[in-house]
Amino acid sequence: MKSDFLTSTTHFNPSIFLPKIPSRNSRITIKSSSSSKVRPDPWSLSDGNPEKPKPRYERPKHPLSDDDARRIIKKKAQYLSTLRRNQGSHAMTPKWIKRTPEQMVQYLEDDRNGQMYGKHVVAAIKTVRGLSQRREGSDDMRLVMSSFVAKLSFRDMCVVLKEQRGWRQVRDFFSWMKLQLSYRPSVVVYTIVLRLYGQVGKIKMAEETFLEMLEVGCEPDGVACGTMLCTYARWGRHTAMLTFYKAVQERGMVLSTSVYNFMLSSLQKKLFHGKVIDLWLEMVEEGVPPNEFTYTLVVSSYAKQGFKEEALRAFGEMKSLGFVPEEVTYSSVIGLSVKAGDWDQALGLYEDMRSRGIVPSNYTCASMLSLYYKTENYPKALSLFADMERNKIPADEVIRGLIIRIYGKLGLFHDAQSIFEETERLNLLADEKTYLAMSQVHLNSGNVVKALDVIEMMKTRDIPLSRFAYIVMLQCYAKIQNVDCAEEAFRALTNTGLPDASSCNDMLNLYTRLNLGEKAKGFIKQIMADQVQFNIELYKMAMRVYCKEGMVAEAIELVDKMGREAVVKDDRFVQTLAEAMHIEINKQDKHEAVLNVSRLDVTALGMLLNLRLKEGNLNETKAILNLMFKTDLGSLAVNRVIGSFVREGDVFKAEILADIIIKLGFRIEEETVATLIAVYGRQHKLKEAKRLYLAAGESKTLGKSVVSSMSDAYVRCGWLEDAYGLFMESAEKFCDPGAVTISILVNALTNRGKHREAEHISRTCLEKNMELDTVGYNTLIKAMLEAGKLQCASEIYERMHTSGVPCSIQTYNTMISVYGRGLQLDKAIEIFSNARRSGLYLDEKIYMNMIMHYGKAGKMSEALSLFSEMQKKGIKPGTPSYNMVVKICATSRLHREVDELLQVMERTGHCTDSSTYLSLIQAYAESSQFADCEKTITLMQEKGIPLFHSHFSLLLSAFAKAGMMDEAERIYCKMSEAGISPDSACKRTILKGYMSCGDAEKGILFYEKMVSSVEDDRFVSSVVQDLYKAVGKEHDIPVGLGYSAECWAVMSVRNLRFRRVIFESDSKDAVEVPTKSMTVEEDDDAAETAIEERWSLYEAYNESLWRRNWRRRPKHRGACGGTANRRILKDQFFSNEDQINEPNRQVLDINL
Repeated sequence: MKSDFLTSTTHFNPSIFLPKIPSRNSRITIKSSSSSKVRPDPWSLSDGNPEKPKPRYERPKHPLSDDDARRIIKKKAQYLSTLRRNQGSHAMTPKWIKRTPEQMVQYLEDDRNGQMYGKHVVAAIKTVRGLSQRREGSDDMRLVMSSFVAKLSFRDMCVVLKEQRGWRQVRDFFSWMKLQLSYRPSVVVYTIVLRLYGQVGKIKMAEETFLEMLEVGCEPDGVACGTMLCTYARWGRHTAMLTFYKAVQERGMVLSTSVYNFMLSSLQKKLFHGKVIDLWLEMVEEGVPPNEFTYTLVVSSYAKQGFKEEALRAFGEMKSLGFVPEEVTYSSVIGLSVKAGDWDQALGLYEDMRSRGIVPSNYTCASMLSLYYKTENYPKALSLFADMERNKIPADEVIRGLIIRIYGKLGLFHDAQSIFEETERLNLLADEKTYLAMSQVHLNSGNVVKALDVIEMMKTRDIPLSRFAYIVMLQCYAKIQNVDCAEEAFRALTNTGLPDASSCNDMLNLYTRLNLGEKAKGFIKQIMADQVQFNIELYKMAMRVYCKEGMVAEAIELVDKMGREAVVKDDRFVQTLAEAMHIEINKQDKHEAVLNVSRLDVTALGMLLNLRLKEGNLNETKAILNLMFKTDLGSLAVNRVIGSFVREGDVFKAEILADIIIKLGFRIEEETVATLIAVYGRQHKLKEAKRLYLAAGESKTLGKSVVSSMSDAYVRCGWLEDAYGLFMESAEKFCDPGAVTISILVNALTNRGKHREAEHISRTCLEKNMELDTVGYNTLIKAMLEAGKLQCASEIYERMHTSGVPCSIQTYNTMISVYGRGLQLDKAIEIFSNARRSGLYLDEKIYMNMIMHYGKAGKMSEALSLFSEMQKKGIKPGTPSYNMVVKICATSRLHREVDELLQVMERTGHCTDSSTYLSLIQAYAESSQFADCEKTITLMQEKGIPLFHSHFSLLLSAFAKAGMMDEAERIYCKMSEAGISPDSACKRTILKGYMSCGDAEKGILFYEKMVSSVEDDRFVSSVVQDLYKAVGKEHDIPVGLGYSAECWAVMSVRNLRFRRVIFESDSKDAVEVPTKSMTVEEDDDAAETAIEERWSLYEAYNESLWRRNWRRRPKHRGACGGTANRRILKDQFFSNEDQINEPNRQVLDINL
């Protein structure tokens, strides 16, 4: 738009009347008079008709200028606005104004009836608006408006123009308007046209109209110029807007606040925050009073530009003028304070906002969550998140990402995963930062696989990976020690720029842990060539690699480089290396220099020791050790170095250092000695461990940790007697080895069957009041239970209860076994009730333990009720649990319950195994349901379930007891058909059945028929002898029946003596077997008679004992039971001459 208005620099001063801006609380008071005199409306415009002039008293002395007309229009609008606002019980409505009859007639003719305009004006407005529905150019405005010629005053035409909506109607009507006689050029009408063109974006037409206004001689006022500026601002023509604004400034026009707000808002929408700030400064310089919206825009732009002080200054001015900042204004300054690290300022602003009752937005909440996350005030963060949910503030992806990070810091990994999944369900998951936050949470929790899965999810969703994503990937691969993938991630990271020091440190750490020395050295060389910026941690890692590989020259060069770097040269690590690198060379100077170092870095000294040991330079090593022991840190630093060697697995260097320290006469710390002994124990180097233990004893460093480590070493190497002796020795010295050591020792002794020693340790712990934890007490109770010392186990539990040590579920379970085995069911029930009240989760194991003891006590209703309760609580019993319930039901002859349980097992998918059907066969056999027994065996064969001797022996025994020997022989033969060879027990069962039925002949026939199928034992031989004796065929007893070749060889012994043999069981007192002493000549018959008499005595007692315990308890086969027991007894009977002369001793402790 070219005009003298924009190019001329001549200032013009229009007569603009700027009234005083009313205060915010001002109200317009409407007054009326009761006088009959009619007062004219002071805000009425002249109709411009010279033929009918108004009375003199209604005419002003001076004609109204356009500026006065503008003022009147504004006052009228303010008056109408006040009327609309104050409707209600206190409405400020004016009283009726008395009109003359002529005036009333004119009022009725106008037919206003409360309308703002007359009916002719309304008709004109509707006529012009109606043209918008017709095609352009189809109508001529002159013809359409012909009926309104000379009827519309200038004011009426302005009203018609103002009420139009379409730009074409405005253009055509304005052209018609200029042809009327009552029209006179005025800035008002041009301003109306400019505003309407600006609303629809017809900027070119607006510029032409503005030029026309200048050409007709109408000087634009502030409103017209402001309208033009608002048009440019509305449609984003910022260059033209700023150019026009400069022209307005040159002519000294003062724009209104609303125009400035319009321009500021337009610039801010396009993110021209710098121009917003410049325009704001010009507005302040012009003296235009800003309003609340102005401050909101300015504070936001200052915040976006990062001008904290200016933003806070504008914010303070806003509050000082009485404006209440909006939430977005508070949010801007809070976010700016959080980014600047001014936590107190941000918290104060937030508290001020909340005190005014302003509900924060999600952006403000995100800023505060970020503040709480950075300051590690996690409770406040969670409280704010709860407030957001209570106030129904929607959490966007940024807030959810922050909550995920906070949950990760608190260790609430499951909650973080739930938030992440919820974000994905709500389709809010789009930002890479949220994915990486969840990945880091998984990484910190140790679940690297899930962390990599999240990154893989990003790839599948085409989310580009940033530099930070590659850093997280590298951390994941380094943690799982995947070298190839870590190197690939590092290469991808280098493609985005130079790698950071932390990533390089991760790679070096990975190479070091995997002992990839060559790769580590090459990597250090590469990053130095690439000029990667090292930090102190990366320098430490590089130095560790050089020292571990024995690269002395490279280490010296690296120390020199660190000494030249201003960032790290003052670090304690660097100073220690620089002073102690050549301690042996120029010893005096170096010695004094190092002594002046206030604090030596243990890591640096350890690296130097590692370097010198790798180099084999013992002189430097001794010099460094001497120096370290002379410093304030003393032995503590050296022992930390040794400990670091042990943790890194380099035990050889730790041994060398320990030997040097001992030879130099220095003292090794107790913890270091304990650590080395523990390492020797793991390596089964008991000799070295004992040597170090003795050396510690001489140096008076024999403490609790040393004794514990030595005891553990003894246990690991299997020297339980020495471990037991060490414990008793330390107990006499009132040295408590600790609950862990006691638990390990007692458990090892129990597993080896050394119950007496375990009992001694338990009683010693109680007598010496040694401090035990829950695990320690559980171990002692279990040991006493396995040793059969139930009273001692009960005493230990009582001590645990009185000491206030909390019981675990294992404690309650073990004590139920203790009282159940001791037939104290009431106490077992009490323990189970205590477990319920403790609040611990009762698992399947403790339930089944209690059910088993209910069943053994014959209380089947309580057992089945407890089994149902366990299932109702959601504990699904497994196959062993079902088998146990089936067994106790079968023992109690509850056959219907057994069948129901088997059906339930099949429905729930639990496979029935051999033990299940064994319990069922036992139930049927005891109730003499032989057919069901056979059906069960047949069913097992059909299902392919393996059969054993025990399944058939139960049915054989039942038939034999019932005297059905034919059926018993049939079952005996059926065993062979099933692929199971009958053993001697089955054979003995049938022979005893014949003996009981009094049919010895058939028994002998059965024996002679099956004599070659099964090898006889001494029990079968005894029954066969009874059969032959029953029919009077003692002389037909087979020779050597029941005796092995070893027994017959012993019979040739000439001098035989009988001695006392004591048999003991766990439930009976000692049984003394009477002895005989006799001298036998060298006579075979006499020797045989003596042997028979001696062995028959043993057989009679042993078989009676075996029969009594067979039904009472299950058989145990072990080192001291079963056939081995009988063989030991036999060897004791048939001992040589030297053994016969030994004093009486215990032969066997039968474990049943």
